Amino acid sequence: MKTNSEQSIGISTRSVHGDERHQNSEGALASPIYGASTFAFDCTDDLIEFVEGRSDRVEYARYGNPNERVVEAKLAALDGAEDAILYSSGMAAVVGVLLSQLSSGDEVIFFDECYHRSREFCIDHLSRYGIVTREVRTGDIAAMEAAINPKTKMLVSESPTNPHLTCVDLEKFAAVGKAHGIETLIDATLATPYNVKPIEYGVDYVLHSATKYFGGHNDLLAGAICGSGERLKPLREFRGYLGSVCSPHSLYLLERGLKTFALRMARHNENGMAVAAFLDNHPRVGRVYYPGIPSHPTHAVASDQMNGFGGLMTFTIKDASGKETSQVVDAVKIPRIAASLGGVESLIEQPLVMSYLHYTPEQRQAVGIDDNMIRLSCGIEDSADLIADLDQALNR
Repeated sequence: MKTNSEQSIGISTRSVHGDERHQNSEGALASPIYGASTFAFDCTDDLIEFVEGRSDRVEYARYGNPNERVVEAKLAALDGAEDAILYSSGMAAVVGVLLSQLSSGDEVIFFDECYHRSREFCIDHLSRYGIVTREVRTGDIAAMEAAINPKTKMLVSESPTNPHLTCVDLEKFAAVGKAHGIETLIDATLATPYNVKPIEYGVDYVLHSATKYFGGHNDLLAGAICGSGERLKPLREFRGYLGSVCSPHSLYLLERGLKTFALRMARHNENGMAVAAFLDNHPRVGRVYYPGIPSHPTHAVASDQMNGFGGLMTFTIKDASGKETSQVVDAVKIPRIAASLGGVESLIEQPLVMSYLHYTPEQRQAVGIDDNMIRLSCGIEDSADLIADLDQALNR
């Protein structure tokens, strides 16, 4: 069940004003861009004060930037977390949290529906360091608990998942971790804190590709991990070794994107629901993966813990080959053929071609990727125009 944590201010107000200084340098309304690689001290005593942790400032841009402090505070406020740490991309955040928290001999348990690069990193690269990844069927909490052994150090899932949009029961997921003393991580990129806050259910780490809905304009790369200050401290220290920090310009764009985050998410939710309902009733569409419609297997879970369902969906073309499915993708006029999601522009792609072309048919089937599958990220265009465009493409 959703928890009813009271917030003193609304999500749109937090998006605009969260932890910003009331008065910036020279009275600038927007935060200045700090393009420095290093930051000077007035005297040795000031440096000693910083090294001893008695001053809240920055020293060197690999460890942080004043722009970063503002954005991290906004993200923490939105997710209901104590703290947030930014990375140069969503994948950098995935790699950062796993490498900082896992050691040789440890094991991590993943639900099997996930971003293909996350899976590949765990299977192909964590294994080189003696870290074992175990996959269980997505949403099967009992199977995940059964896979736990003394070497298990982290439980990981997306919710909703990419590209099947399966929603995980966050309360049960977090409870299993707490019962066994194991840390839990949820990639909530597709949900965003506008629709669900996993920390309210007891999840330890919440991961976001801030490239997507937070940035919102397909013009930056960033990732984030939200959680308690205590848990994030070693992650921040490890990030200093990796050097996977955001550029000052990306931080500026991300802060600007966050100011309209709540407004955009409302439209993404509205468009996603309208387009998914249309597709669900179209005679040429076989199946629609969108948690907001009753036909989705995890609709009940999603309805219980989410305030909305986002703009991303996946659907199949009935009795179509891969080539015939490509013809539908090519026939739409408003969505652009591109990777990613969560921007103001609608994007469309065929997972077979975009991400799984080099997989064998057997490998694609093993991860639930059909040749006749299309992934659509609804932007903030008028839903009637998106529906009319999809209709003409499907009826050719």
